[in-house]
Amino acid sequence: MRALSSQLLEGVDVMAAVVDTRSFGGAAEVLDMSQSGVSRAIARLETRLGIRVFERTTRAVRLTDEGRHFYEQVMPLIGALTEVTSNAAGDAQKVYGRLRVNVDPLFARFILGPRLGPFMDRHPELELDLRSKEDLGDLVADGFDLALRFGHPQPSSLVARKLFDTRVLTMASPAYLKRFGHPAEPRALENAPHRCILFREPVTGKPFAWEFHQRSKQLTLKPQGTLTVNDPGTVYSTCLAGLGIAQLFELGVEEYIASNQLVPLFPDWSQQRFPLYAYYPSRHHVPAKTRALLEFVEGLVR
Repeated sequence: MRALSSQLLEGVDVMAAVVDTRSFGGAAEVLDMSQSGVSRAIARLETRLGIRVFERTTRAVRLTDEGRHFYEQVMPLIGALTEVTSNAAGDAQKVYGRLRVNVDPLFARFILGPRLGPFMDRHPELELDLRSKEDLGDLVADGFDLALRFGHPQPSSLVARKLFDTRVLTMASPAYLKRFGHPAEPRALENAPHRCILFREPVTGKPFAWEFHQRSKQLTLKPQGTLTVNDPGTVYSTCLAGLGIAQLFELGVEEYIASNQLVPLFPDWSQQRFPLYAYYPSRHHVPAKTRALLEFVEGLVR
């Protein structure tokens, strides 16, 4: 067996700090080094690997394709080495450190955020850094350990794991129904007097079409709407205020339904479901802190 040299890992911690902070100056501050020391450590790492790890400009630092591939390969191994070392000290299941998560804004605000208390109490040594973002972006280059996103997965080198799905319900407030009446069936939403709140899809920039599922039947339509928004919270607040009909996830609106602040429409056409996926760099040696959050999120619908 080839002996493990400390030089093999030299500079990797500096590289990780640059990725996390997106700058050499930020990495220097985190590691208590000089900025020139960070630059020299990265230069030595690049020389040893025979590749250029970062593209550097006056405004930004980003991983090269070769650097990203190296980072995606080596960081799970270092995480596993850290975890194995902790295991040897009797620390196998300890969840600690910092977990950076790219979170779908709707999921963060209405579902995860209000339910995080028990998870944080269970893991007091974990520092959870949640960043609400409109899209997945570059998980590795942006310094995230994990992403939680609604929607069907797009082609990617990342591991995509479905955690759960939730029903999509068509909802209105009692004030709206009193003013405009209760639509008899979904196609009534294509015509006046009904007003629907449309949500602009982040990738295409176009409003989502509305789907209605009933056993084997599926209906897709473009509802009548004069209000289009791109913020999930605005969809909820305007629907609650009686400005229009909206399609909302069942998970997260239970209390509004129970208190009669929102009324589900078309119960016979309410079988459409929408998934939440987790994304992370590798399925091998997933850190304990990542596994803990994944298990907690999966348990939200049990």
